[in-house]
Amino acid sequence: MLYNLSARGAEYDLLPFCRQRGMAVMAYTPVGQGALLRQRAVQAVAARHGASPAQVAIAWTLRGGGVISIPKAGTAAHVRDNAQAAALALTPQDLAELDAAFPPPRAKRPLEML
Repeated sequence: MLYNLSARGAEYDLLPFCRQRGMAVMAYTPVGQGALLRQRAVQAVAARHGASPAQVAIAWTLRGGGVISIPKAGTAAHVRDNAQAAALALTPQDLAELDAAFPPPRAKRPLEML
């Protein structure tokens, strides 16, 4: 499913449902087709961690477990850079800042698609 900081509809009920049942979810477009890389909150978190904005966006999708993130990568170096996101531990401050910039859903809504 489409899942990233700007497409969070699944958090309302689908992700909790899947986590309760031990079902993994595959998140495509975790960096929002590159749009998230230019967002101030993502860049600020990246700077604090010495990471790339892409690593922050990918790490965010992985933060709660049960999600497999599948970012696009065109080179071996890009694959390695993306893989480093799995080791990035976002802090409560980071998550609060990202939630403020990209609020979680407050009601059920249709899942977004590309």
